[in-house]
Amino acid sequence: MKEALVSTGPIVKIVDSPIPSPGPGQVLIKVVTSRQLSTWLGTKLASSSHILTFSGKRRKTSEIYGLESFNSGEDIAGLVHAVGPGVTEFKPGDRVAAMHMVGGSAGCYAEYALGQADLTYHLPEGTSFDGAATIPLAAMTAAVLVFRGLGIPDAWSANRPIEDTPFVVWVGASAVGAFSIQLARRSGIHPIIAVAVGYRKGGDVVVQAIRATLKGTAPKYGLDAVRVDRSNLSLATVLDPITHKASANERVKMAVVLPLPNEASEPGPAGLEAGLVESFKLPRGVEPIMLGVNLAHSPDDGFDRDFEFVYSRYMARDLQDGWFKPHPYEVQPGGLAGVQEGLRKLKMGHASAIKYVYRIVEIS
Repeated sequence: MKEALVSTGPIVKIVDSPIPSPGPGQVLIKVVTSRQLSTWLGTKLASSSHILTFSGKRRKTSEIYGLESFNSGEDIAGLVHAVGPGVTEFKPGDRVAAMHMVGGSAGCYAEYALGQADLTYHLPEGTSFDGAATIPLAAMTAAVLVFRGLGIPDAWSANRPIEDTPFVVWVGASAVGAFSIQLARRSGIHPIIAVAVGYRKGGDVVVQAIRATLKGTAPKYGLDAVRVDRSNLSLATVLDPITHKASANERVKMAVVLPLPNEASEPGPAGLEAGLVESFKLPRGVEPIMLGVNLAHSPDDGFDRDFEFVYSRYMARDLQDGWFKPHPYEVQPGGLAGVQEGLRKLKMGHASAIKYVYRIVEIS
């Protein structure tokens, strides 16, 4: 099969590789469309000498970001080609979307890719492969942060409705931000205040505008979907219970997609990149929460796997029902040969509120 290997530059090399075989609990997918991640951390970390485990090997972060090239595609939409032992829900020919194990082998910048069966789901006929490719990683990240991190009740909870519970989303047009808004609305959260990434007047002005909009109502939840400049601090300032005349012991949760500066819980690419951002002190009443989608890949915690299994199927059903929508996207021409140009455009900051997707094969 053809496979695209990414290295710094960005430079992408198309190589011939063997078709992978699905192991227990895995699904081998013939890739129709793959989605490009929305961050470019490697431009700042390519010369780092930190050591961490990646794809089962101890490597320098400089190797992760290109001195040792790898297939970094994570979001898969396509047709089931084969299934591994223990997989009974899927069969060859099924239309599916899936999340590839982050940092694992057989990513989706290839003609065939491996997905975890727990994080693979059937696509309704009305959902295109292009749209489906925008969903798996970003939507599951949103679900983990909204429901596991912030503790917002699930949509099927008996406690609904839960209006008059303000939820502030910093950069609501990002994929994680937009999916978080969809999921929170489904749970009855209202009002939801979304901040645009391109505001011109600075974080302090936005903080005052949000407070004016809330008219004294204290925000219950907050989510920083991107971490732009000092957005963590701006959001924390909005959430600070003290500014809303709450008790000194009250705590408000703030979910973050990327680690806070100099407060990463463990080594990793995003944690190391956080060290490049100027550090600051959060208000005492704000509790930062960071959880990742790799929870489902841990065989040690069945609860985490159950959560992501259930929400994968839940979002698939709601695609069918029509209330859950894919993220806006732009098809990059050239298939695998277009990955290098897409990464270059991402590095230059050209992607805003959209996802770049690549059609590996054309399906009528």
